[in-house]
Amino acid sequence: MNRSRVNEILREGDAFIKSFGYIMPPFAYLSPEEFKAGDHGVLVERGMGWDITDYGLGKFDELGLFLFTVRNGIVEDIKNGSGMLYAEKIMISRKDQLSPMHRHYLKAEDIINRGGGKLVLELFAGNPDGTIDRHSDITVPVDGILKTLPAGGLLKLDPGESVTLLPGVWHAFWGEGADVLIGEVSTVNDDRTDNEFEMDIGRFSTITEDEDPLHLLVSDYDKFL
Repeated sequence: MNRSRVNEILREGDAFIKSFGYIMPPFAYLSPEEFKAGDHGVLVERGMGWDITDYGLGKFDELGLFLFTVRNGIVEDIKNGSGMLYAEKIMISRKDQLSPMHRHYLKAEDIINRGGGKLVLELFAGNPDGTIDRHSDITVPVDGILKTLPAGGLLKLDPGESVTLLPGVWHAFWGEGADVLIGEVSTVNDDRTDNEFEMDIGRFSTITEDEDPLHLLVSDYDKFL
């Protein structure tokens, strides 16, 4: 993906988020120079900030996701059983844009439709060895009420609705009818180690630097700092 396209997506996504009255934290708008000049080691350590991914395939409109990690703990806190054990994200799933089938080893998450179209999730249980169970029903809490779907069933969330996904639940999702603003509240999130995809893809985009970055992405920190 070209940096110019990343910058365009950032501007579009920021405007979409603001249209729902969601106010981003001040660090979202730091220029790369301001980010590098300040003491932002906590943001870097915890992977907080902008994250635009096409999963390394270069087809963002078809296969991609827009994310911003607002707050996050560290995995060591989970291991120690104390400290900041939670994370929060705001995301955009565009109409018919697939976030591909995956599971998390550690993270439990509430996925919340904050506005826009319907959020559609395709769900599978996991086998004891972690692979996808393509035969068994899957039961998930939808706003606290258990709902059972057949393997590969589609759960459609209207604005305001949410689902809880525990570690090991395989899921893919996309927007239906319109772009969707998504909230995520979860246990500590480490996107470098806690995603297993069904497809042979990467978690982050490969970026061609055809212009200067508007803001640094989480995946830029190692490159620019």
